[in-house]
Amino acid sequence: QVQLVESGGGLVQAGDSLRLSCAASGRTLSGGAMSWFRQAPGKEREFVSAINWSGSMTNYTDSVKGRFTISRDNAKNTVYLQMNSLNPEDTAVYYCAARRGPFLRIKLDDYDYWGQGTQVTVSS
Repeated sequence: QVQLVESGGGLVQAGDSLRLSCAASGRTLSGGAMSWFRQAPGKEREFVSAINWSGSMTNYTDSVKGRFTISRDNAKNTVYLQMNSLNPEDTAVYYCAARRGPFLRIKLDDYDYWGQGTQVTVSS
């Protein structure tokens, strides 16, 4: 089993930055892709960004391209999401997800493990 724990969320103002972290423990995820999803109040959980094992491939949803950067440190079993130029539409609970497979995926069902989420609130 794999445990994922997110941290780094908080309340910020529009234009500010935050860096989310997701620490993995338990069974190894060697070779697997990892992602960030988010869920705003009253909305479905949506894909934000994904990264492959080596970090050589990434994917972003259009609304965050140019503002968010995903990265990972496999020595620390941690994936990060640097979020810049935040706006109120980014307000959501952000979830870390991991899959055993190597390929980047954007659907929830493609992921095997999930964290509990961390709240990000952006005020205008």
